Amino acid sequence: MAIPLAERAAQLNAEQTLLVKADKDIEEGWQRIRNQEDRVRELMAGGHDTRQAERLVDLLKQTLVEWERHRVLIEQRVRYLQQEVEAG
Repeated sequence: MAIPLAERAAQLNAEQTLLVKADKDIEEGWQRIRNQEDRVRELMAGGHDTRQAERLVDLLKQTLVEWERHRVLIEQRVRYLQQEVEAG
């Protein structure tokens, strides 16, 4: 059974909203990483053990990679829905 065009358009709108949020979250995530890297450098300069802080930075980066992968899926879904809506 075919999904009505209005429902596809609503799905497209929802996915586009998610894409904007993903972009914002990813940019904010990279900023958090940069801030954390600054803190690690400050700790190093002060002679502190930074192993845990460095591990946190690595985990943040891994998480961000997953967010970026998820963003790609959202982007693919947006393109698919755009084609569906345009095809009418």
